[in-house]
Amino acid sequence: MSVPSAARMYDYYLGGKDNFASDRAAVEELDKVVPSTRALAINNRRFLQRAVRVLAEEHGIRQFVDHGSGLPTQDNVHQVAQQVAKDSHVVYIDNDPVVSSHGRALLVQDHRTTVIENDMRDTETIFSHPETQRLIDFSQPVAVLFNSVFHCIPDSETDGPQAVVRRVTERLVPGSYLVMCQLVSEDPEVRDFVTGFMDQATQGHWGRVRQEKDVAEWFEGMDILEPGLVEVSTWRPDGEAVAQQETMEWIEFGGIARLG
Repeated sequence: MSVPSAARMYDYYLGGKDNFASDRAAVEELDKVVPSTRALAINNRRFLQRAVRVLAEEHGIRQFVDHGSGLPTQDNVHQVAQQVAKDSHVVYIDNDPVVSSHGRALLVQDHRTTVIENDMRDTETIFSHPETQRLIDFSQPVAVLFNSVFHCIPDSETDGPQAVVRRVTERLVPGSYLVMCQLVSEDPEVRDFVTGFMDQATQGHWGRVRQEKDVAEWFEGMDILEPGLVEVSTWRPDGEAVAQQETMEWIEFGGIARLG
């Protein structure tokens, strides 16, 4: 409780109640340098909801695996997907025990949705987990979500974002989808400050703020849906008012790709 969590800080930015004094204090310090973060978090959440709705409505996806899902909030993945099709199945993965226990309590009545407490880099355990096997048929298309989470893991040839994406795509059939975005900045001072601040605040549970070109590498060889890789508030806007960022020191950047 005394160590800030990226998931709980995100919850606080979204107006949630599942956060502690340490998370709120970290948010206040972060806002002094990057005051656009609250609007950025809101726009990212709305992107996630639009992405799930598009995949369910337009592409017929009925299976979702959400890595680094964070705390369940209003209009989460299973709620959006099941509004389109009641038989949609969702697996949430997060390594924060507060997230896991809270999620399981909220989802106890929904047999089509589950929460697994696990590191999102451990693809083998996630995909072979009994709950994943119960809900997800990997012989059919699946949407795998890495929404605003890859900045939480450091670069590594074996466990960095690129390696995780490769391991996941190897297990998916053609017609599956990946939703991926993360915090980026083209300003090296912003990248260095936020990376250092979050790494210290979370006691090492952080990766780094990257650049747009880094995110683009994860999508190489995939069929990227229109409008491509963009700042996420501009990805197929649905008329809902965009939360205005005070400044644009950093943005959420990414999109959705289809596996051929």
